[in-house]
Amino acid sequence: MDRGNQTRISEFLLMGLSQHLEQQIILFGLFLTIYLVTVVGNLLIILVIFSDSHLHTPMYFFLANFSFTDVCLSSTTVPKMLFNIQTHSQTIPYSGCLAQIFFFLWFIGLDVFLLGVMAYDRLVAICHPLHYTILMRPQRCFLLVAGSLVLACLYSLTHTILLAQLPFCNDNTIPHFFCELLPLMKLSCSQPYANQHVLMYWGGALTILIPLMILISYVRIVATILRVPSVKGKCKAFSTCGSHLTAVCLFYVAAIGVYFIPFEADSAGKDRLAAVMYSVVTPMLNPFIYSLRNRDMKEALGRLLRRKSLLFL
Repeated sequence: MDRGNQTRISEFLLMGLSQHLEQQIILFGLFLTIYLVTVVGNLLIILVIFSDSHLHTPMYFFLANFSFTDVCLSSTTVPKMLFNIQTHSQTIPYSGCLAQIFFFLWFIGLDVFLLGVMAYDRLVAICHPLHYTILMRPQRCFLLVAGSLVLACLYSLTHTILLAQLPFCNDNTIPHFFCELLPLMKLSCSQPYANQHVLMYWGGALTILIPLMILISYVRIVATILRVPSVKGKCKAFSTCGSHLTAVCLFYVAAIGVYFIPFEADSAGKDRLAAVMYSVVTPMLNPFIYSLRNRDMKEALGRLLRRKSLLFL
């Protein structure tokens, strides 16, 4: 790539997932369906949690915030992709690209921190049940969510500011369906050393440190559950953690596929596939994970539907 002439780029071209018209039509229908299921499913979880007093607990408070974050994460990328397919346009303004990266990284970071907070909540509930109401009082729950929000914002803001300092050359083609950090760094006319170092440290925190903390939490949780004398008690304790553990595994299996690929050897196809998994598919599956595998959620949903049906009788 010729990086000799530095120009002020006013827009980027998003190549999307396919250049074939027939495939674009299929992708439009598929991603529109996924997006609608994501929004409806996660908003339904939020509605059920806030409308049912039985779910006014720290665990479901964190779940409601997690569901809202998933809606925001999906809304950052999918509508723009659908708009581009519908209008046969591939452009996104430079400022719009930076804004998309900022919000995408913010909500991805918030997802990660909330997964860690939810693991801490389960650790306290199972390992220290007598102190649970004190340790997880409403003020502390609010601070945990607010702290996650601030840390995720710092993570996103750091990357966005450093990215805005990079010069770009004549090539403005992004081989992705949204403005993603790694493809944009590769378009820079200069070596993004500062960006790479920040990505390594922040990426290490989000993909190594927090998963390690979650793993340690679950080691302690499992050790505590195994000491429960009754089989029924073991099953009940495991059931409260199963949904969260499934969501953690689903998120990190996809996310690590991007951030542990070497910078030079990173393939655009693998990038797009991993990004679809952790930013589009995972937010869609989370409502099913937390509703179908959670008896309290299913019972609360049933009560909500019965109340709504009575209104129409």
